[in-house]
Amino acid sequence: MNEILMEVTGMTCGSCVRHVSDALKAVDGVEDVAVDLASGRVAVRGRPGTATARLTSALADAGYPARTVDGSASSPAAPARRSSGGCCS
Repeated sequence: MNEILMEVTGMTCGSCVRHVSDALKAVDGVEDVAVDLASGRVAVRGRPGTATARLTSALADAGYPARTVDGSASSPAAPARRSSGGCCS
């Protein structure tokens, strides 16, 4: 199983955590998502070959800019598609 660590901006509450988790779990190949609201970090576990671009795109579509970190395949933060950011802004 492959693990990708991401830094996600715009998460402010438990509802945001659920939105981020749901967006990532909908990506083909994702098997598990662990969100740490306090740090803004998300660990995504999935089949080898799960595309980080698809993960960042899914989060951007949900209104949460993200980038991979810590040795994961580097990807710049995607712009938020919601004008106000996460679910609570």
